[in-house]
Amino acid sequence: MTTLKLAVPSKGRLKEQNEDLFRRAGVPIEPLGGARGYLARIPALPDIEVRLLSASEIAAGVIAGDIHAGVSGEDLLREQAGDLERVAHLLVPLGFGRADLVVAAPIGWLDVETMADVDDVAARMEGATGRKLRVATKYVRSTRRFFTDEGVGHYRIVESAGATEGAPAAGVAELVVDITTTGATLQANGLKILNDGVILRSQAQLVGSLGAVWSPEALLALRSLLDAFARMAGKANETYDQFVQALNDTRP
Repeated sequence: MTTLKLAVPSKGRLKEQNEDLFRRAGVPIEPLGGARGYLARIPALPDIEVRLLSASEIAAGVIAGDIHAGVSGEDLLREQAGDLERVAHLLVPLGFGRADLVVAAPIGWLDVETMADVDDVAARMEGATGRKLRVATKYVRSTRRFFTDEGVGHYRIVESAGATEGAPAAGVAELVVDITTTGATLQANGLKILNDGVILRSQAQLVGSLGAVWSPEALLALRSLLDAFARMAGKANETYDQFVQALNDTRP
């Protein structure tokens, strides 16, 4: 009987990189039901049920407590959770799926290089036109948190349904908040990353849910998985105790 529900990426580059990592850790993942199936197993760890989901579904499942642990991007986890540390615990940074969540402005805005400059421009724009600066993004929560932390007001968010980097050229926004790996796509669309505009340097994370129901058997299975990653890294498994402490801190 399986005791730990683990979700991993179901397709694309993330799936390939995750499978390679688990293989190198000595706990390879084997699909069940063929290549199009949504369940898998780890023969070396039979008490773990592996589910194949999208990275976004994994983030939502961990946050809701529907799955015990999963592999997803930190950007998705922090965007979907109002307060990630309250509902989940980052266990192992996995070293792939790297991307930065950034604030970008038009290259032609020569006098806008920092978030303080953005606040100044936004205030002057609203004062002169009565219109707030528009920021296009799919990362609404992360944008609001960052802009608040940076003391930037006088803006409104335009939720992006398509290619966010094209919003300024299309005339639907002045700034964008988007994910990027090299910045090349932003530059090709006439945008520059602000000097202090990196919101998050994201990568894939093995993350544990603080809201899931953890039996002693599920915790033991997690410990075995974390032991495998620790051996691969050549160090002691300190992550498990940290997770248990975080789990205990959330309990009444």
